[in-house]
Amino acid sequence: MRRRRFHWEGAEETASAIRSWTAASAPNVDVSAIEREVREGGDGAVLCMTARFDATEKATTTLRVDAGAGAEALAALDPGLRESLELAAANVRTVAEVQIAGEAKAIELPQGQTVTLREVPLSAAGLYAPGGRAAYPSSVLMCAIPAKVAGVERIALASPPSPDGKVNPLVLAAAELCGVEEIYAMGGAQAIFALAHGTETIAAVDVIAGPGNAWVREAKRAVSGTVGIDSLAGPSELMLVAGDGTDPEWAALDLCAQAEHGAEGPLVAVAVEEAVLEGVAAATERAAAEHEGIGEAPLALVQVPDLSDAIDLANAFAPEHLALFEEDAAQLADGVRTAGCVFVGRYGATAFGDYVAGSNHVLPTGGAGRFSGPLGPGVFRRRIAAVQVPSEAAAKLAPHVDRIARAEGFPVHGESAMIRSES
Repeated sequence: MRRRRFHWEGAEETASAIRSWTAASAPNVDVSAIEREVREGGDGAVLCMTARFDATEKATTTLRVDAGAGAEALAALDPGLRESLELAAANVRTVAEVQIAGEAKAIELPQGQTVTLREVPLSAAGLYAPGGRAAYPSSVLMCAIPAKVAGVERIALASPPSPDGKVNPLVLAAAELCGVEEIYAMGGAQAIFALAHGTETIAAVDVIAGPGNAWVREAKRAVSGTVGIDSLAGPSELMLVAGDGTDPEWAALDLCAQAEHGAEGPLVAVAVEEAVLEGVAAATERAAAEHEGIGEAPLALVQVPDLSDAIDLANAFAPEHLALFEEDAAQLADGVRTAGCVFVGRYGATAFGDYVAGSNHVLPTGGAGRFSGPLGPGVFRRRIAAVQVPSEAAAKLAPHVDRIARAEGFPVHGESAMIRSES
């Protein structure tokens, strides 16, 4: 584990220094050539790149997973694991349903016109679930359930195949739990471009959501504007604020749990007391040495003058996950404005949010919490405004339209309004 101590230079300066340190080892990714190949080559290009990049050992001639594969995978699932996935799905669905807006809102304005705002689901959503050597059924739940709750009619799921050329049964089982039937064995940037632009087999979607590696992230950036995207989620991150009563072993496991996602994501331990900070650091290094898969994750250590400074640092850093291991954690949480998800109190391990708490684990990273939040049904819906202007309202509003339109150099706008005031 790479460990570095950062001296307190103020919230903004310290947050910037940590970001610069962790970003220095990030890969330089260019996906433009992959996009060009997918747009020009369609299915053939995606199949070729799937075999090359996903290291499949068994060649396949089709991207679409056979109908019924999900039901078969779900039926074969270990009963205990199925129970846990169903619990996670129920909790995620409950939280998602709360977020859906109610009836259309009609606002009648003083001049007599009415503006009605309503939400409608997007027609088609493309979801990405990481896979290949590992499987992430939890990401299927986190993406598919909000899309279903939002009312999306068509959901297309892409996930990299295993070496045998098939999508992992855990991913298929999770898709079956969520009612997703359109599944494609493809991953990486090529999967994102196939969903965005379409191929002979795959119809283009309206929005793409889901976590992925740097290639997936950059592909989503490239198609943003062609389709909607949820966010540019990157390597997983955790900032942990440790208080006097923090159990360093608990804190260490939380930090190392995030490091399991990869060595690129920043881990940040913050404390007021020097002894607390050093205790967490030492325990984290021990835990990293005892567990495989932690790698060279970067651990930043920051001693702050006061707890209020710790919250200022969190707001400046905008971590994906923020854990508050302080006695007055609930009160501190009220001051947090930018974190993707806040875990309040010593029992709030981030692992609960990753799987079963009901919150969504697709969260903004890289400081994107300053302007975005967790994945939810809103990503899969859009607003429509309907305007009704009775004749009386037209007569009152038309002169104002005419004045503004002519001032902007659009006289025909004014005429189209004024003619309605003369009838």
